[in-house]
Amino acid sequence: MKFLKRLGIVAAVYIVFVVLFETVFLGLLQPKLENLPYQMLVLTTTDGSGDSQSRRLASFETDKKLYVSAHHWPRGWYKRTLKNPNVQVEINSMTSDYVAVPVEDEELERVAAKYPLGLVTRFLMGFPPPRDVLRLDPAKGGESQG
Repeated sequence: MKFLKRLGIVAAVYIVFVVLFETVFLGLLQPKLENLPYQMLVLTTTDGSGDSQSRRLASFETDKKLYVSAHHWPRGWYKRTLKNPNVQVEINSMTSDYVAVPVEDEELERVAAKYPLGLVTRFLMGFPPPRDVLRLDPAKGGESQG
C-alpha cells in the first residue's frame, strides 16, 4: 500500500512539473532558446474575428522547406492555423506572409524521422500525443517587413 501511495505522489509531482513546464515556461515565457540546433520563429495566427496571436516556435528545414511541429499538449496555435492557414512568420526580425500546409503521409514520415523527439524531450513534455507538422510555404505576393 505504501508503494502505491508513493507512486501516486511521484505521478502527481510529475504531472504538476509537466503542466508548469508546458504552460509557464514554454507557454507564458516563450523562451528564445538560442543555443539549440534549430531556429526559433514567431508565428502569428488570426482567428475568425480578426484577433491575432503570436507564438514562439522552433522551426526546422528539410529540402529547403520550412516546418513547425505541434508536439506539445497545448495546441491552440495549431488549431487556429488549421482554421486560417494564412499566417505571418518572423525570423531574425524579418516578417513575411506564409501559408501553413498540414504535412501528411510520406512527407510527415520523412520530416519526423529527420527531427525525432528524444526521450528527454518527450519526458519534459509529458509524453505528448503524436506530433503534427506544418510546412510554411511563402505566400504568393507576400511582402517582407524588416
